Amino acid sequence: MRDRLHDRVIGGLLILMAVWYMIETTQFRSPLLTDPVGPRLFPLMLGVLLVLLSIYLIVKPDENPGWPKPEGWLRMGLVTLSFVAYAYLLVPLGFVVTTTLEMVALALLFGGPPLRALIASAIFSFALYVLFNNLLGLGLPTGVLFRQLLGAS
Repeated sequence: MRDRLHDRVIGGLLILMAVWYMIETTQFRSPLLTDPVGPRLFPLMLGVLLVLLSIYLIVKPDENPGWPKPEGWLRMGLVTLSFVAYAYLLVPLGFVVTTTLEMVALALLFGGPPLRALIASAIFSFALYVLFNNLLGLGLPTGVLFRQLLGAS
């Protein structure tokens, strides 16, 4: 019974975090008056999803929770650091390069084959760039290298 309390406490804390996240999301303002959805919809959907999953964690806690082994903690730390690096490198390196590097790093952290990870990551990153930048009209950072290659300012 005591082990189940941990999941319930975590679920409650995650609900508080999700509510805070959704309140902060309502502060987003879009400079485009023609955009009916605005920048709030996707973060709000993530907040609602976190609330629902947290409720599930409270209602159906794990019967035998266990802590990760030391290598699991190391992997989680490296994943977190990779996401921080991604956020800082996105603008200078651009979406395609940064996303490719991030996906390769994550694939290697979880035991993926290096060459296949590189090829798949590059194709996926480029396809996402084309989808968001060209088809959906959402500008993604091109990075210093590609900006100079493309002659864009």
